[in-house]
Amino acid sequence: MKKLGFVFSSAPHGSAAGREGLDAVLATSNYSEDLVLFFVGDGVMQLLAGQSPDTVLCRDYISTFKMLSLCDVEEVYVCAESLAERGLSEQPLIISAEKVSADEIATTLGRCSKVLQF
Repeated sequence: MKKLGFVFSSAPHGSAAGREGLDAVLATSNYSEDLVLFFVGDGVMQLLAGQSPDTVLCRDYISTFKMLSLCDVEEVYVCAESLAERGLSEQPLIISAEKVSADEIATTLGRCSKVLQF
């Protein structure tokens, strides 16, 4: 069975996209175990500790990413190039995610039957 991919490419501040994506992943995890998460571009900032998005649309939800392990979401990839471009390569991430190249992300995305981007 092919997997369902979730791509997080938005920063946690200024929009509700990250929160909406996380809600979609958590809801979908109740029905499927074939989920793959990708953090690329500004989306890598979703995984940094100590963030507190303060907009009306997105209260502090960053810590909720820790629930992914409880929902059996195990395939989580973060783009190493995106981290490096933002000077975040050495920053600790709030969840366990495999740092991979953009090429590896593209290959793995190609194995997903559907992809949702947030």
